[in-house]
Amino acid sequence: MSATDPIANLAALIRCPSVTPAEGGALAALEEQLRPLGFTVDRIVSSTPDTPDIENLYARLGTEGPHLMFAGHTDVVPPGDAALWRHPPFSATIEDGMLHGRGAVDMKGGIACFVAAIARLLAEGRKLPGSVSLLITGDEEGPAINGTPKLLNWAVARGERWDACLVGEPTNPDRLGDMIKIGRRGSLSGIVTVTGVQGHAAYPHLADNPVRGILALARALMDPPLDTGTENFQPTNLEVTSIDVGNPATNVIPASATARFNVRFNDTWTADSLKDELIRRLDAAARDEALRPGRAPVSYSLTFAERPSHVFLTRNDRLISTLSSAVEGVTGHVPALSTTGGTSDARFIKDHCPVVEFGLVGQTMHMVDERVAVADLEVLTQIYMRFVESWFADAAA
Repeated sequence: MSATDPIANLAALIRCPSVTPAEGGALAALEEQLRPLGFTVDRIVSSTPDTPDIENLYARLGTEGPHLMFAGHTDVVPPGDAALWRHPPFSATIEDGMLHGRGAVDMKGGIACFVAAIARLLAEGRKLPGSVSLLITGDEEGPAINGTPKLLNWAVARGERWDACLVGEPTNPDRLGDMIKIGRRGSLSGIVTVTGVQGHAAYPHLADNPVRGILALARALMDPPLDTGTENFQPTNLEVTSIDVGNPATNVIPASATARFNVRFNDTWTADSLKDELIRRLDAAARDEALRPGRAPVSYSLTFAERPSHVFLTRNDRLISTLSSAVEGVTGHVPALSTTGGTSDARFIKDHCPVVEFGLVGQTMHMVDERVAVADLEVLTQIYMRFVESWFADAAA
């Protein structure tokens, strides 16, 4: 099978049920596409106590610089109830110009197109004056512990260095050519627990209702807004994602209450400065007697997630302009340069080289009937071809 066809490449990957943390045959299928092109391929299993072992793949074509990396993941989220799908989620069925299957856009489609782009350049005899590598993890949709961070460390330990990276995540909201991601907001999660005194709801003076305290603290986290945004980032946003007391009785004041929250923050903050601000707000709210007359301060504890994601912005003009020109040249659209959305593995790669993200339209990612337009696979392949060729030409100039 020729790897020049992105549709065939993607179908082979989708038919592998690589739900995190299972490899599911996807890395084996990718290796079969890469080795005939001349890539050296390593498949590395990474382990950490109390987390699933993860198999990852690193492939390289060429030995000299400059060195361009493509990064992505073959793991996918669970399909849910397969009976709700129009076609079986791992069948890679094509119907009405759409290729259906879990991972079609997030993000086996991007990998399939990049492989096809390199295969076509080689088939046309266009020698790349440098090296291309693929850094592919099986742990992007999971805890991201044994995936890209471990694979990067492994590669660096054996002497790998990169000049730039393209991540093939689905960045376009509506159509190919809409958006390139040039950075990502940070992400910080935490848990606030208020300790009260359990008692009868009819005798509140004998108890101390922690719900009153947790409501005051939750409000303080959300109001006032943390900032109004910056030149390259939208405003920092904190969402309280749950408030729990574990209390099935309506006539019992609970002993404790817990609130969980997540903050997506811009470059106004670092993770540490943001933590300081949240603690300041909670301490001030704990002294407020509005909901607890005569009972201040609220007794609370706060824990933060151990591994926050840090905000970053790529400022490599050559990388960004080369990709933008490739997108515009193929689609006719000038892509927006954005930092919106969630996190990606670019947050780890940024510490090793400049990184940008561009892939398919993400409207159906993680949904039932995830699917991609067959025509978009061809267009993305052409974009990647133009980008790779232009990036190497500029690097050699």
